[in-house]
Amino acid sequence: MQYCPTIAGRAGLDVTPLEFAAGAVVVAFAAAVQGTIGLGFNIVSVSVMSLIIPVLAPVPQLILSLPQTVGSLVREHGEVDRSGVFWILVGRLPGAVLGFWLLAIATDRVLDLLIGSLIIVAVVILATGLRFKRNRTVEFGAGVFAGVSSYVSSIGGPPVALLYSRDEGPRTRATLGLIFTVGVTVTLIARTIGGDITGRDVVLGVGLLPAAGVGFLLSSQLKGRITQARLRVAIFVISAVAAGALLLRAALG
Repeated sequence: MQYCPTIAGRAGLDVTPLEFAAGAVVVAFAAAVQGTIGLGFNIVSVSVMSLIIPVLAPVPQLILSLPQTVGSLVREHGEVDRSGVFWILVGRLPGAVLGFWLLAIATDRVLDLLIGSLIIVAVVILATGLRFKRNRTVEFGAGVFAGVSSYVSSIGGPPVALLYSRDEGPRTRATLGLIFTVGVTVTLIARTIGGDITGRDVVLGVGLLPAAGVGFLLSSQLKGRITQARLRVAIFVISAVAAGALLLRAALG
């Protein structure tokens, strides 16, 4: 457990063994949440790390989320909702570009406040039982929102997950796995081009991969216990937590 902090120290990173151990626990828990319900890794890990170990967020967690999403996709690939994925992914592309532009003209505080508020509104509307038809416009819009949110805050799951809050677990996890795999890849490429990923981020992300793997393996034992009703509630709760974390970060400045 001390090996990766040593590497970090050699790279000029201020991460103690205790901080790294705490980060590993958070990552393992976040990975278990992600693998069980289909989202939640960055929501949990970025939110917690930003408060207690800022050096480990947000980019190292974004890097860590890629193998998580690939794992979810591979594990239940036969359940993917292929009809809805295309327009969501198309929307992520302009969303990433818009996110890059927003970072250049607005403060992090304003962006956290905006994204957090929009997610809260979406959760409240859907939690009231309102049903809406998924179509190309809705899917594209969710993709754009997810692209912006992912680029700006590394939390892009809620806008898309809320679309699948009424689907069964395997379908939701597999579909989100595909969407997030492509989306995270696009975001990482965009951040690399924009110069927003450093060697420090890569070292810390790779160093925490074993902890993420432990959490994902644990989710294989937990996902079978999640009914459709529980999955819907979990999506609402995780999305609300994500919004709350962004609003809290905005309030703290």
